[in-house]
Order: sequence, then C-alpha cells, then structure tokens
Amino acid sequence: MVERVALVRAPNPSPMTLDGTNSYLLFGGDGTALCIDPGPPIAQHVEALIEAAAGRQARIATILVTHGHPDHAPAAQRLAQRTGARILAHARAAFPHDAAPADGDRVGCGEVELFVIDAPGHTFDHLVFYDPAQRALFTGDVIVGEGTVVIAPPGGAMRPYQRTLQRLADEYGDAQRIYGGHGPIVDDAQSKIAEYIEHRRLRERELLVQLDVGEQTIPQLVEGIYGDTKRILWPVAARQLLAYLLALEDEGVVRSHALARPLSAHEAAILNPDWAGIVGVKHAPFVEAELGAAHRLTVVRSYERTPARTA
Repeated sequence: MVERVALVRAPNPSPMTLDGTNSYLLFGGDGTALCIDPGPPIAQHVEALIEAAAGRQARIATILVTHGHPDHAPAAQRLAQRTGARILAHARAAFPHDAAPADGDRVGCGEVELFVIDAPGHTFDHLVFYDPAQRALFTGDVIVGEGTVVIAPPGGAMRPYQRTLQRLADEYGDAQRIYGGHGPIVDDAQSKIAEYIEHRRLRERELLVQLDVGEQTIPQLVEGIYGDTKRILWPVAARQLLAYLLALEDEGVVRSHALARPLSAHEAAILNPDWAGIVGVKHAPFVEAELGAAHRLTVVRSYERTPARTA
C-alpha cells in the first residue's frame, strides 16, 4: 500500500522547534497533493516540498496552515507562488491566505478529505485537521510528538487550550495517529491526548499547592515548581505559569496585586530575558513569537489564593 502522507521536515532545529518544523504532504491519487504547514521561509525547504510531490508525480494544489507562528506559516507564500496552490488558514490569521475554512468544513484534494477543527489555545488562529480515512489528526502545535507545547499570553490562553484538548478526546476518540507540528509521529493518539490533558491538570495542581505556602511572584513560583529544570527554560516556564494564573484569577481562584518596585535583575532575567543571547540571533524571533515575549512583563505582581467564602 502506498503511503498517503509524507513528512518533509524543515531544516530549522532549535530549542522551540525540536528537530525542525514538520511539513506534511497528502497525496490525492489524482496527481494533486495537499501541503500542511509549509514552515519557515527557507528556500531549500520549499524546494524539498516541491521535489517530494514531484517524486510522486503530483502537484501541490492546496496549502493548509495550522497557525501563524513563524516556523509554520511564512513559506506558504513562496510555495504558492511556485506551484499556484491556494492557501487556506484560520479566519483570524494575519498572513495572506485565499480562504478561511470554518469549524466543521471539509477541505482536501483528490481522494483526500479533511475535517477542519477550530482549535484555539496555543494561538487563537489555530486549526487542526482530521483525516477520517486514516483516523489521523494533524495537530500543528496543539500536540507535538515529543514533550509538551507552550501556552503563552497574550497570543495563547490556557482554558481555550484545555477545551481544545478535551474536544479532541471527546469527539475524535477513533483517532489512532497524530501528525504533530514537531517531533516524531504519534501512533497512539488517545494515550497522547490523555497525557496532555493530565499534564495540564498536574501543573495547575502544583501551582495551587505552591500558592498554599503563601503569596508569591511568578519568578518565585518558577523556582518552586521548576527548580529541577534547566535555568535556560525558566523564562518559558514563567510564560506558562502566567497563562495558568490569568485563568485562575479570572475564575476567582487566585488574586494578585502589583508591587511598588521595579523588577530585580534576577526577575528580569526570568520574565524578560535576552533571547538572542540565549538561543542566538537566528532563533530569537521564533522563540519570542512562541512565548509572546514582545509583550514584556514590566510590573512585578504577587499572587495568592483567594480566601474561601463562607455562607
């Protein structure tokens, strides 16, 4: 049986992209192909996609973009110019696209027909695609093949992300395989979805246990919860905790107040690090986009559990 999906990995490895962005080609059986996430604007990667399609006597006719992060979307324009393919993306996508399929729509080429799933959380312009014929989910950065993904405000939000994960569990229980935006292909989709759901619950429990000790700032919470994690990842953890705290504060579970002092050097290194100095100038824009780092945290806020109300 000829494989209907081909993985073409972009040559953009980094701390945030693992071995690189996964681009997928789906072959329609009629001389056409569909590309999911053409990746960063790297000329050799665009050529690799075109050549991979040509190797199967196919032309790329449709480009689907899961979300607008710079390691997933920018090559769409170059690939479209080279192939004449149309670009489909979320209605909220800020990059050029020809059409915006809605939740529940069907898109495809030839024998390939994918269901469109609106999947907010990692970003608000995120789509997931489901291939019922293969029982396969193409999840972009909602679920990746190794590790977990970052949910960083203001571009992402924790509760919408958790609802997206739960929807995948509830509505796509027959899915067997996950083609994520990074890392290896996942052959046990339901276990991976359950793992992601439980991971988010676990981190939230850890956060609340830490706040039970007393009022703390995000840098203090990072040290308490992620103390055994490499310090280079503490700024990532800080953005992740911010996503939880914003949700919990909105729900009245925690409350916060601004401290009348500037950030210390230690706090600034966790909340607003120099990413170019950490990952290099080449990778810094990708990390900053993923973490919402353009939204600098300039005010020190202290968080505490909201006192329980009595009847």
